Amino acid sequence: MSSSESGDVANKATVEELEKGSAVQVSSADKDLTRKVLWKLDTRILPVLAVLFLCSFLDRTNVGNARLYNLEADIGITDHQYDQGLAVFYATYVLSEIPSNLILKKLTPQVWLPCLTFFWGVSAMCLGFVQNFAGFAGVRALLGLTEGGLLPGIVLYLSTVYTRGELALRIGVFYTAASLSGAFGGLLARGIAEIGTRGGLNKWRWIFVIEGLFTALVGIAAYFLLPSGAGSAKFLTPEEREFAVNRLHAASDHGDGNHREKEASEKFTWSEVARGIFSAQTWLTASAYFGILSGLYSFGLFLPTIIAGLGYTADEAQLWSVIPYAVAAVVTVCTAFLSDRFRVRGLVMLCSLPLAIIGYGVIANTNDNKVKYGMTFLMATGLYSSVPPVLGWLSNNSAGHYKRATTSALQLAIANCGGFVAVFIYPKSQGPAYHQGHTIILGLLCAGWFLILLNSLYCWKINHDKSNGKYDKYRGFGDDRDPSFKLIL
Repeated sequence: MSSSESGDVANKATVEELEKGSAVQVSSADKDLTRKVLWKLDTRILPVLAVLFLCSFLDRTNVGNARLYNLEADIGITDHQYDQGLAVFYATYVLSEIPSNLILKKLTPQVWLPCLTFFWGVSAMCLGFVQNFAGFAGVRALLGLTEGGLLPGIVLYLSTVYTRGELALRIGVFYTAASLSGAFGGLLARGIAEIGTRGGLNKWRWIFVIEGLFTALVGIAAYFLLPSGAGSAKFLTPEEREFAVNRLHAASDHGDGNHREKEASEKFTWSEVARGIFSAQTWLTASAYFGILSGLYSFGLFLPTIIAGLGYTADEAQLWSVIPYAVAAVVTVCTAFLSDRFRVRGLVMLCSLPLAIIGYGVIANTNDNKVKYGMTFLMATGLYSSVPPVLGWLSNNSAGHYKRATTSALQLAIANCGGFVAVFIYPKSQGPAYHQGHTIILGLLCAGWFLILLNSLYCWKINHDKSNGKYDKYRGFGDDRDPSFKLIL
């Protein structure tokens, strides 16, 4: 028997032992090195991604804060034209996601993610100088085109640096920046507004200019801080780099590592793109995520307006919008930790989504202002804490780089169509109750809960079939069809 054949037999035996639940002994030195490597990856990569995503949400949703300072009146647009300007952003945002992910490996994350950040920062700055509807819509379209590749790119990037059992917590940590951006965005907009009309610019124009400039500078800094992968991370020693790569290749995480080596040399094929597009999991999780993002985007865009409609001034609305986001940030990280700790995704969402469902159900049917504000805590918590599991879930269950690149991007492309829903269901004419808008989101979240349940059952069925030998013909393929690759529920 050749050495390569004996190696294959040994690897197969290791995977089978893992599937049966037997533990492979890991030396204390390896455990210490694992902790050291993870600490360095977490403290050097996640903060950069968190700031990038913070900038993304700031530049996406600051239009809601700017609206409170007479954006519409100054450039002469109607409520409907304002909604159209928001919608065109999501159109180009969605269209850019799959192409961006497919070229990420070629251009490398170190180059592509900072470039996207820089160019959307410049686009956001340009919003501060628009004079009419055409300029507003055009710059919003450019902003969506440049920003769309960030989140799918980050998820794909993290899936090449961490194991399946480590992914949700890391997504939760950087996605917390989205929650914090709501808090930070309100505070920042309130502070920037104090500039007044200095320099000949109105308050809302300064919001776009300063936040966009900050994003562009962050993009430049990210190029020097972000490695393309664990194997090229300069902050790791040569020994740590080798260990970081080998631990991903090792079949030590219930089938997680079995596909890594093949992915490293994988060439682009349309068949892998097709596998991602026609995956049942892609459409089930993406449709559920569509409902979540419909609520999340409408919540982020209109929360200041909703609070102002409850009787607060514009400045007070900015400040009162901080607290629900801050609470959601803490719960999101805790939920992601539990999701990784118990290696479950769908089951966690089946528990977190009802929080948002209750919040929307109550706020749509009450006139008590204090109750309405209280429900925003449940809404924010349920929505934000459901995102890390759903993003990590599909990435966890997709093996083959280009299939995972496709599924991650397509999931977000479908889900981000929720932006079209969000911008049209909260017109000022319905305020401050917004009964119809809240009811629509409530229905979408309820449907999303059942879709998550269906996908959990689907994953269980696939694992059951693999255990019964129905996928044996794919043994050795090194992708998610391989019997050794168990889907996470």
